[in-house]
Amino acid sequence: MAGARWRQDDIYVRRRRMVLALVVLLVVVAAGSTIAVWRSFSSDPPAAAAGTDGSGSPDSSSGGSESSSAPKPPAQDGPSSGTTLQRIDRFTGGITPKSVDASQRGLVIANNMMYSHTVTLYDSRSRKLLKKLPDSVDLSKFGINGHPGISKGAPVEAAWTKDGKYAYVSQYTMYGTGFGKEGWDDCTSDSGVGSSYLYRFNADTMDWDQVIPVGAVPKYVAITPDQSKVVVSNWCDFTISVVDRASAKQTKVIKIGQQPRGIVILPDNRTAYVAAMYGNKVFKVDLQAGTTTLIKDVYRPRHLVLSPDAKYVYLAASGTNTVYKIDTATDKTVAQVISGPEPRSMTISADGTALYTVNYFGASVSKISTADMKVVGRVPTDESPIGITYDDTTRQVWVACYGGSMLVFDDCKKAAGASGSPSAPATSG
Repeated sequence: MAGARWRQDDIYVRRRRMVLALVVLLVVVAAGSTIAVWRSFSSDPPAAAAGTDGSGSPDSSSGGSESSSAPKPPAQDGPSSGTTLQRIDRFTGGITPKSVDASQRGLVIANNMMYSHTVTLYDSRSRKLLKKLPDSVDLSKFGINGHPGISKGAPVEAAWTKDGKYAYVSQYTMYGTGFGKEGWDDCTSDSGVGSSYLYRFNADTMDWDQVIPVGAVPKYVAITPDQSKVVVSNWCDFTISVVDRASAKQTKVIKIGQQPRGIVILPDNRTAYVAAMYGNKVFKVDLQAGTTTLIKDVYRPRHLVLSPDAKYVYLAASGTNTVYKIDTATDKTVAQVISGPEPRSMTISADGTALYTVNYFGASVSKISTADMKVVGRVPTDESPIGITYDDTTRQVWVACYGGSMLVFDDCKKAAGASGSPSAPATSG
C-alpha cells in the first residue's frame, strides 16, 4: 500500500514538473513575440513585398521606409543635368492619379481623378501604399455650417509645408447638401459655380484636420517661403485666394485673368507669378497690394516652377509645346525649348540643374538642362502623364499617369558608358 502511494506521489511530482516546464516554455515564447513586436514598431517598417504596392496590386518593387525627417539622399553621379532617368517601379491598383507631390520628409501624396474621391499616401522609399484617404468630411466638425451630413470634395493639387507635417489639398468642387452649381473646366466668373474648399492633411494623424473656404474651382496651391500663407488659384472665379495659415482663413482675394492655374512665390513672400491658362497670359502679382502686372502673352500657360536660387521662373505652356525660362530680375524670357506634345506639370531637381516635364499627349517625360535649356533625355511613360514630383530624399522622380498608374524613376546614375549624353534622342515633339 505504501509503495503504491509512493508511486502515485512520484507520478504527481513528475506531472507538476512537466506543467511547470510547459509554463516556462510558454512564457519564453510570449516574451520572444513581445520583443519581436516591439522591434517591429521601434525600427523601420518592412518594405512592401516584391511585386506589390503594399496593397496587393502587382507591378511594384520594394525597399526603404518612412521617416518624419529627411534622410541623407543617395550618392549621385554629378549634377542632375548629367544623370539618366531609369524606371525602377510601376504600380497600379485602383488609382487614377492626377497630381503627385513629395513632402521631402518621406511621404508622397497623390490626388486621384476627382470622381474617385480619394487621395493616396505612400512611403517615398519603399513606395508602399500607406493609406487611401477619402475626401468625405462632416463640415460641421470644422466649424462650417449649412451643409448637414457628409460632404465630398474632388482633390486636384497639393502643397506640402516645409517641415512635411501638412499638405494643403484643393477641392475642385463639392458634393452634398447646400452647395452651388458644380464646377466644370469651361466655366466663367459669371457661371454661378459654387465656392469650394481647401483641405489640410495632417501627416501625424494621416487625416484631414482643417477645411478652409476659398473660391470657385480651386486648382493650384502654393505656400509662401516663410510658411505664413497659402495661395490658391480659383479657376472659375478668375481669382487667387490668399489664406492665412495661423487663422486658417481666406484674408485676400485678387483678380487674375481667365482660368488661373500655376503659381510660384519669390523669397520676399509677397511677389508671385501666376499663369492664367485660358486667358493666355502670365502675371506678376503683389500679394500685399493686390496688384497685377502682365509679363507674358503665351498660348495656354499652365505650370510654373521656381529655380532654387529664385533667379528664374520656368513656364510650361501646353498650347505651344514649349518650356520658357524667365529671368525674375527683368521678367524677360531668356531661353526656351520644345519639350514635347502638350507639356503640363513640371518639377525641378534639388540642385536646380534639371527640369522634368510630363508631355501629356506624348506619353513621355522630358528632362531639360536648365543651364542651356536643352532636352538632355526623354523617357516613355504610360498614357496621359499629368503629374510629376522630384523626391529629394531618394533622388527619384514620380510620374502620375491619368490612365491609372504611377511610375517611379531613379535619377542618381549616368547610363552605362555615358558621359553626359542624352538618355534618349531629343526630338522636336
